[in-house]
Amino acid sequence: MSFIATPQSMLFEAPLALQSGASIGGYRLAYETYGELNAARSNAVLICHALNASHHVAGVYEGQDRSEGWWDNMVGPGKPVDTDRFFVIGVNNLGSCFGSTGPKDVNPATGQAWGAGFPVVTVEDWVAAQARLLDALGIRRLAAVMGGSLGGMQALSWTLQFPDRVRHAVVVASAPNLTAENIAFNEVARRAIVTDPDFHGGDFYQHGVLPRRGLRIARMIGHITYLSDDVMNEKFGRQLREAVAGHASGYRFSTQDIEFQIESYLRYQGDKFSDYFDANTYLLITRALDYFDPARTFDGSLTQAMARAQAGFLLVSFTTDWRFAPARSREIVKALLENRRAVSYAEIDAPHGHDAFLLDDPRYLGVVRSYFQNIAAEIGA
Repeated sequence: MSFIATPQSMLFEAPLALQSGASIGGYRLAYETYGELNAARSNAVLICHALNASHHVAGVYEGQDRSEGWWDNMVGPGKPVDTDRFFVIGVNNLGSCFGSTGPKDVNPATGQAWGAGFPVVTVEDWVAAQARLLDALGIRRLAAVMGGSLGGMQALSWTLQFPDRVRHAVVVASAPNLTAENIAFNEVARRAIVTDPDFHGGDFYQHGVLPRRGLRIARMIGHITYLSDDVMNEKFGRQLREAVAGHASGYRFSTQDIEFQIESYLRYQGDKFSDYFDANTYLLITRALDYFDPARTFDGSLTQAMARAQAGFLLVSFTTDWRFAPARSREIVKALLENRRAVSYAEIDAPHGHDAFLLDDPRYLGVVRSYFQNIAAEIGA
């Protein structure tokens, strides 16, 4: 049984200096909290979200069916990240479209939506904004910071930007940077959006339209990379839709036909995504993914980059995740061990591809539960 979650927001008037050299002031961050902060303020856990998620990590919204948070199987009373012991914070990143200030919001300097004029944001900028929120909540040090995929990159960056503010980092299905192949997938998705005639250079808000075609294709491309070949074959195989399978010849291609079950599934995912996600936010977030590379300023040496980290680490990867392959997690493990940092690593043999970090694999949930039990014992929670 899920608990009732209550969205909150906080306005920050002071400008935030961004990695690009720009700054943004008067911005709002949406967030949720679960559990109670203890008297010592030592039991706070920050959850960082991935590309299309938000601050709504766990629980449900009162009166709203099917409103479970995106990591509701992970966070809550008695769950691996136990809110009977920990005070959990979920934050929607700056530039997103779920309550924090982003491209669809009004730029006070122009009186119109930011659109394409919204400043470029990076993983480091998100972490800096999250740190400001924690300051406002009176939290000096985190018991843990945790995230999967892009959220894992933020968790990693926390240990480098604010090493003295993080006891533990839990990095799931992530990487120290994107491979060229991953950047290529992001670029194809972005091109689908920016070449949509309804994109209007990012200022589609003023035209009263949405670049739905581009968003649909971007989501379809992304979704293919989140699943493993095994899962796709198991769920869909080469099955034709019933209406097509009953056709005399089975061959009736047109540009509008949906013949295979996998085609139907991808189009459904694309349609759903285009109804709720902002196109400019998609461009911003995928670029932040591309830019993240803490080793860049150390001549490519991840070992040197990770020397700043003081936290204990848990890293988890999944064998069929080809977008953030286990080898990428092992790079981080190697760099930590070379710096004599405390690190635990679990490589889960799971068939679900990248999406495994969101699913109910008992081995995976058990590893996380055990790690957080140790954290709780460490801080007396």
